[in-house]
Amino acid sequence: MYAIFRTGGKQYKVSPGETIRVERLQGSEGSRVEFNHVFAVRGATLQVGNPLLAGTTVQGVIVRNSRAKKVRVLKYKRKKQYRRTIGHRQPFSEVLIQTISCASQAG
Repeated sequence: MYAIFRTGGKQYKVSPGETIRVERLQGSEGSRVEFNHVFAVRGATLQVGNPLLAGTTVQGVIVRNSRAKKVRVLKYKRKKQYRRTIGHRQPFSEVLIQTISCASQAG
């Protein structure tokens, strides 16, 4: 069984038991999260929403909140003595997917 849902402006395909990295979520480590923007669920049959499936949720637990490795950004203009270097670390949450519940499908 798998589901396709949206969070943080991105779409993810998940199955129960998987751990995924998503944009930083509100909540501390160990807190439960629920994703309601589910586009499709595949169990015995494939159910596709128009655009969302009503009554379908994906539940999980935040395993950790952290920041990704640093990305260096360099601005440079030749012949003008202009150089700027900045760094960026994107915050993320690791979520352990526990269950996919679908109101209109058993299983």
